[in-house]
This record gives sequence, C-alpha cells and structure tokens, in this order.
Amino acid sequence: MKKTNFLAFLSLLTFLLVNIFYVMPPRQTFAQGKTKLIIHYAKDPKTDKDWNLWIWPYGKDGKKYEFTHKDDFGPYAIIEFDENYDKVGFIVRTDEWEKDVAEDRFVDKFINGVAEIWLLPGDPEIYYKKPDKKASKPVTLKEKTKVTVHYYRYDGKYDGWNLWIWPYGKQGKGYYFTGRDNFGLVGTFIIEDTADVDRLGIITRRSEQGNDWAEKEFGDRFITKFKDDGSAEIWLMQGDERIHYSIDTIDLTPKLVSATIDGIKTINIEVNFPFTITEDLKNKIKVKDNNKEYTISEVKIDETTKVENKARRLSIILDEKISLDKAINVEFIGYGTKAATFGQIFSSKEFDELYFYSGDDLGANYTSSKTTFKVWAPTASEAKLVIYSKWNDTQGKEYSMKKEDKGVWSYTLDGDQHGTIYTYKVKIGETWNEAVDPYARSVTVNGDKGVVIDLSKTNPEKWNPKYKPEFKNPVDAIIYELHIRDLSVHPNSGIKNKGKFLGLTETGTKTQNGTITGLDYIKSLGVTHIQLLPIFDFASIDEASTKPQFNWGYDPKNYNAPEGSYSTNPFDPLSRVIELKTLIQTLHDNGLRVIMDVVYNHMYSADASNFNKLVPGYFFRTDSTGKLTNGSGCGNDVASERSMARKFIIDSVTYWAKEYNIDGFRFDLMGLLDIETMNSIRAELDKIDPSIIIIGEGWNLSTALDDNLKANQKNASKMPRIAHFNDTIRDGIKGSVFNHTEPGFVNGSTSSQFKVMSGIVGGIDYSTVITTWGGIEPNQSVVYCEAHDNNTLYDKLKFTNPDASEEEIKAMHKLAGAIVLTSQGIPFLHAGQEFMRTKQGNDNSYNASDEINRLDWDRKDKNIDVVEYYKGLIELRKNHPAFRMPTAEMIKKHLEFLDTPTNVIAYVLKDNANGDKWKNIVVAFNGTNKEQRIKLPSRGRYSVVVNGQKAGIKPIKTISGGTLTLPPKTAYVLYEQTTNYALISAVAILIGMLGFVGYHIYSKLNKRL
Repeated sequence: MKKTNFLAFLSLLTFLLVNIFYVMPPRQTFAQGKTKLIIHYAKDPKTDKDWNLWIWPYGKDGKKYEFTHKDDFGPYAIIEFDENYDKVGFIVRTDEWEKDVAEDRFVDKFINGVAEIWLLPGDPEIYYKKPDKKASKPVTLKEKTKVTVHYYRYDGKYDGWNLWIWPYGKQGKGYYFTGRDNFGLVGTFIIEDTADVDRLGIITRRSEQGNDWAEKEFGDRFITKFKDDGSAEIWLMQGDERIHYSIDTIDLTPKLVSATIDGIKTINIEVNFPFTITEDLKNKIKVKDNNKEYTISEVKIDETTKVENKARRLSIILDEKISLDKAINVEFIGYGTKAATFGQIFSSKEFDELYFYSGDDLGANYTSSKTTFKVWAPTASEAKLVIYSKWNDTQGKEYSMKKEDKGVWSYTLDGDQHGTIYTYKVKIGETWNEAVDPYARSVTVNGDKGVVIDLSKTNPEKWNPKYKPEFKNPVDAIIYELHIRDLSVHPNSGIKNKGKFLGLTETGTKTQNGTITGLDYIKSLGVTHIQLLPIFDFASIDEASTKPQFNWGYDPKNYNAPEGSYSTNPFDPLSRVIELKTLIQTLHDNGLRVIMDVVYNHMYSADASNFNKLVPGYFFRTDSTGKLTNGSGCGNDVASERSMARKFIIDSVTYWAKEYNIDGFRFDLMGLLDIETMNSIRAELDKIDPSIIIIGEGWNLSTALDDNLKANQKNASKMPRIAHFNDTIRDGIKGSVFNHTEPGFVNGSTSSQFKVMSGIVGGIDYSTVITTWGGIEPNQSVVYCEAHDNNTLYDKLKFTNPDASEEEIKAMHKLAGAIVLTSQGIPFLHAGQEFMRTKQGNDNSYNASDEINRLDWDRKDKNIDVVEYYKGLIELRKNHPAFRMPTAEMIKKHLEFLDTPTNVIAYVLKDNANGDKWKNIVVAFNGTNKEQRIKLPSRGRYSVVVNGQKAGIKPIKTISGGTLTLPPKTAYVLYEQTTNYALISAVAILIGMLGFVGYHIYSKLNKRL
C-alpha cells in the first residue's frame, strides 16, 4: 500500500471513530428520544406489604409498575418510556393505595434521558446518590411526642392559619402557632396518644369564625422522620407540598412563583420575596412569546402586598392583545423567568365573546355514512384527529383538523365509523398534547382512547326509554345507596356476575340458607330509588387486570362513558354500554328508579385530564398565585362557573338522562359547583322529565369562588327543587362523623335534641329555634344517618358506646332508622344499614378490600329482625302521606311538637295531614337510658304501629288514658282511633228507614187479618 493511501485510510478511520464516539454516548443504551428511570427502594424489613410503583410522565396518565429486580440495597424497577420526558412523577404504594410517603414526588434530574434514584422507607427525600440504609431508622413513638413546626407564607397572610395533627390511625386535634422566628410562624406542640405509631399526619388549614376548615393547603401529609429522642422538627412552605426536615433543603432564592394571564392585555405576577419598587421597574420586566416581545404600557403595584418601598405582586399592562395560542413567558430581572398560565382571562366576558360555543355537536357525530369530529380547543395553534387500529396501538394515523369559529376544530371521516378508535392532538405553544375526546360515548380499556359507537346498537332487547316507574314528588322517594361491586362479591351472595352491572340484574338469587339476596332482596325492602355510586369511567381501577380491585370511583376520567371494570368485557367498547342499559331497564321493570352519582367537582388529575390537555388551565380553578385550588381534597376543583365548563356539565347530565333513561342525579361535593350551573341543570332536566330528582352534598368548601355563588347549603333557598344532604340531623342522631367518640341523640348526647328536630321538619324554617338553612321546602332536605363515607351507623355506635351489649346497640340502631324514615323530606339509606352493616371501624373505605366493603349476606340473615323493622318503617311511610308533606306551609300547619323531658322528642301529625286517613298520628323518640312518660294530645284510644320491636301499619296494641310510656332507646308511632260519625249517622238513618218500612208492612198485615 502506498504511503499516501495509508495516510488517507488512517484519517478516514480516525474520523469515523471520533464521530461514533460522539454520536453514541457510552451510557445511552437505547434510541434517542426515550426516557429511562431506575428506582431503588430500601423496603422496611419489618413489613410484609407488597409495595409497587405508580408512575406517570408529568401531565400524563399513570400506570402501575412492579419492582422486578433486587440488589443489596433492596428491590428496584427499571421503567422505560418511548418518549423523552424531563419530569416523571411516582408514588410508592400498595394495590390498596396505602402510600409509603403521602405526597406525590417527581424525578426531574435526567442525564441523556436517564435518571437513577434511591428511596428510603417513609422518607420523602429523593436520593440521586446511593444513601446509607442505616440513615433510615423506622421509629415507634412513645405515648407523647414533641413536634416543632416552622411555617412560611410568601403572601404574608398568616391570619387564621393553624395545624391539624393526628397520630396515624387515630383522632386528630387542632394546634395553633405560638410565635414567630426568622422563617415565619413557629410552634412547639406535645402530641398525645402517639404510642406504637410510626408517623404523624399533618394538615395546614385556615380557620375562621364558625368554620375551622375554611381553607386547607394540600391534603394529608405525614411526618416520618424523628430525632433520636423521638421528637421531630419540620419546616413547611406555602405552595410546597414537601415536608422539610432541615431548613437547608428549602429553596430560598428569589423567584417568580406565578404569572397569570388575567385579561386580554394583563398579566399578574407574584414573587416569593419582595422586590424593591423603583421608577425603572418596568424596564426590569420582559414579556415574550415565540414570535415577539410585547411592549409594556405600565406596571401597577398590588397595594395589598406593599410594605414601605417593597411589594410582592404587580400587574403588567401591555399595549396589545396577548396571542392566546402562543406560549407566553415573563422575565423579571433577579427573579428568573416564568411561563405564564391562563388565569382570570378564562372567566372574562372578552374570552366568552371570542370563544363560547353554544352548538350541540361537540364530540363524534355519528351517522352510517360519515362521522364529524369536533373539539373545543381555542388556545391551540393546530389540532389533529388521530385514528388507531387497536386499543393498545402507540401510533395512529393523523388528520389535520380545520379551525372553525369560537375555538372549535373539526374533521369529517366518510363511511361507517362505528367502532373507530380515536383521540385528539392539539399544539399548545410548542408542545403537542394528546387527549381523549371529553364527549366520547365509549372508550377502550382503561379509558385511554375514545371509540365511535352507533348508539342504536347498544340498546338491550327489551329497552324501553319511554317507561319509568310511577313517581310524583321528591318526598315520596326512599333512596337506597349502593356500590355495584359491594352487592355481589360476597361468596354467599348467590350472584353469578360478581362485581358487574349484570349482577344487579339477576333475579332468584339466594344464600346457601335459601334467603333472598341481590335485586329481589332490595325490591322486597320497598325502597323507590337505587342510588349507584360512580358508574362513569374512573381512573383508579386497572380494567385490564383480573386481580380483585376496589374503589368507590370518585376519580373521574371519562365522564360520558360507563366504567369498564363493571362490564363482563372491558376490552369491548359496546359491552359496558349495553350492560349498564340492561341494568337500568331491569331495575325499571322491577319498579325501582335509578339515581346516578356524578362527580363534576373534580377529576382524578388536573394535569393528566383530557380537559387540561386540550385547554390547559381553563377547566380548573386556581388561586391568586395560579396554583390549583383543592376544596375537593383531591388536588383540583372544576371551574363550573366558566361558560364552557358549565356547558359540558349540562351536556353530560342531559346525555345520561336521555340516552340511559336515568331518573336522578346525586352531585358529589355539590358545594364546589356554582348556583347558576345547578339551576341550569334543573331547568334542562325539567324539559326531559320533571320527575328526575337532584340531590347533592352542599358542604361549604374552600375554593376560588365567591361564597354567594356556591351551590351549598347556605344558598339552598336560591336553588329550588335541588336537595342537600342534611348533616345537621345526621350528626344530631349519632354525633359528629369527624369524632368517633362524640355521641348524638340515640347514643348518649343530651344536647342534640334540636338538631334532630330541625331535620324532622324537613330542614324548613319552622321556628326561630328549629331551623336549618332558612326558607327552603322539604324536597330540599335529604334525611340520613349513614352513607358510604365515614363510619357506618353500627360502627359509630360501637365507638361511642364500647361497653354496650349487642341488644343495646340494636335498640339505638332501630331508633336512628325510625327517626330517618318518619321525618319530613327525602329519606336516604346506605345499603346494608338495615342489617347493621359494619366496615370493621374503617371510616374511609374508598380503596379498602372487598372484605371490608362488601354486603355481608350472612349478616343480613343474622339480623333479619332489624331488616323487618326497617321494612315496616318503609311500609308505614309509603302508605301514609302524613310523613311526606310536600310544602313548608303544610308542615307548619300539621306538625306540632309536644312537651317532653330532655332528650325525648314527640310530635303529632294532626288533622289528616296531607290527606292521610289517620287523623292524628303521634311520633315519639326516647333517646335516654330510662323509661320516660309523655302526655298525649288527647285521652282517647291510640293504636300503636311502631315500637321497639315491630314496625308497620298494623296495630300492635292499643293504649288509652292520655299518657304514653316510652322504654329506653325506643321509637313509637301511634294513631288516634277516631269515631266515624258519618258512618254512625248513615247506619242510624238506614235502621230508621228499615224500621219505618217494617212498621208500615206490619200495619197492613194486621188490617188484613
């Protein structure tokens, strides 16, 4: 080989090697554009819990991953994503959603797409280098634990902020800060009853007069690190969910904490540490999008944050309108750069004028010849329709959608698209987001893609959408709250389709003892409505798994599609629809109406929701800092007051009412929604069927909505024909649901009498003392003492009366049920309440096991006497309209309370109330442990139809003499036997006429003789 050729070859070889070295980094073992995450976990050797991981790329859906490897540190997992992510969230948890650390954690330090982290049990710290396992010291606390808490708020508003602290698994208590230090507020507290626990729960909350829980920041957090002496010291910061065990881990550098677009020309910014107000302040701020820099007209200081010559908030006023389909960034010299988020601009008239869409064609509009897809995404610069061949495809065929008026994008596919799998992709700023159609009528397994369906193919064989069981007035309802899975999973239920929609359609089901279960049993009780816990598509159950899983379902993913885990085939998009319709038709055929539990107040995740991917920031409320509000306790609150959010909720409710023939709606945390939305729903449902009832939880919750606009109990009078759960009578009957040992009327309290009386009258403004929410009607009060959340009545009674015998518990239980079922308003029962259901003391069983949550049919047989008692009370209520008076005026006229001893309640339903055939009905409740005597309205004869042992409409015994003796913990119902003078007169006239005729006949016969 010639020397020149050799040198040329050597140069080429060197060039190739150098390029290979730089093009293929030695640590990158997969194609560029991917993300690899390695998570090591030093599992506590003292526990046998089956820990796994829940992982999600920031802003996307989560998924379960197992620890599949092990080394000297402990189990570890290797997770790979096909896309490049710079932030990935994770939770160490069990399948029952018990978390090792309360808060969500995020990995954000990737090198060439790879991150490796180490975790210690109970320690929220993310270690990017392998720590010493000995640093993790699981601790068991002593009887008392000293805790010091430092708290900093960058908004400077400390008034009312305090702490709620509790030993894990035990009762909590409020604690108030006692001083200040250089960091902020500080307090040292002695927490009692901490023996044998390994963590302390803590919530930061703001209290005001009459409301200890006016606001809270974040949900439950847990103190898990303690010093050698057993004490703990922590630092908390506004806007930072992490519990800091050292001030050194807190980022104290000046920075922008929020930048919100609050007007078409206005951006409001806030910093964590005050800036100095200077004449050239405007020159220190820049506002840019990807195309240009905006000219700032002026800056306005927020005077409420001003202290001397410093402040923390200001408004930036621009010369021109902001391009809402561009990514906007704000730079403030000394405080860094912040991406602006949409704030009050979304609630402005300007935005509505530009983008409110009133059409009824959002979603997939199917015909056999074509399907037109429409999605509302006004802040997107581009939009695409993505069509997939299979449910688990990761790549689909994309079609560019056409931008129409009011922020709507559309595309039409010709041909019959029944069964077509699809999503939308929108470009927000420089980022492409992919989302399921919010209006999708069915979805693939786990709800990750929408499916076009021909709804005419989903109707069961006997589908009759024009038929409903007869029903007139809301107060005629007797509601029975039921979870689909609870009904059938017990091994002795006799039901084949366990945990499925079809399980509630089966008839003839029996226990091994031959007693009825399921639908036949519920029908035998005599209730009028079955209220089903969430049946829409929710996120917490893996529909592809055959492993037993439980969740209440209050974490919506796709509002207009049924939940797949309740169908016999979640992989078939038609199955869930057909089987739910079959369930509803079967219940109608058996004389039962259906109430759907709906959760429009929050979603399972704001960031990962289809709404937020399509229009980031629009559908969820934020506070003044741009942070999501959390009145729901689930991380986000839906902004129902915004016109397109309101439109979606109304569209969704009316869709369910029309397509599924639903008879009523129960609104979860209704107090987070706004009055106008709820009244609009009422008006639209009236157009479909006025007999559809609306009930909801009207709790007064903290969210970024004016108190006068909230659909809560205080504003009940502004929402006619919308009912609120009456927690006044609930807590009056059994004691506060937030304090296990606090008693009520039936279990030991001597101060709950007027709370119960306020509920007995249907929550109306009966008198200055007996009142609840002001000027309402009885059809606005849901009377109850047990529901799916909090302790069951039986468990509550066991907590408040631990030494009571089972018979004494049973007497209190019957008394509580009698109060509910004889009160004015709308009575409500929790499934299994009638056989003294227990959840073994679990007061929040949303994700507990089947063993905790299921209906125990053996227990039903054991307590059949209580079942019969409840059935008798239901029969009494249904047969006697005096217990179902429809107006406040009628109640005031016909319900009169009698004089009684303390903790005894008695009243008379007088003068044939509401057209009742019994003229005067006396109802009496003895909440004491002693026999009590009360004076009856008259000395006449009374027939007893309810006492401590039996209930119904047939007389048990007769009493007279003007007094009634009430045994301890007993309810009595008796009616006055009245003389029917009309009948006596008629008989007398008839006898007289017969006598007259007989006399004349006798006279004529005598003359002949």
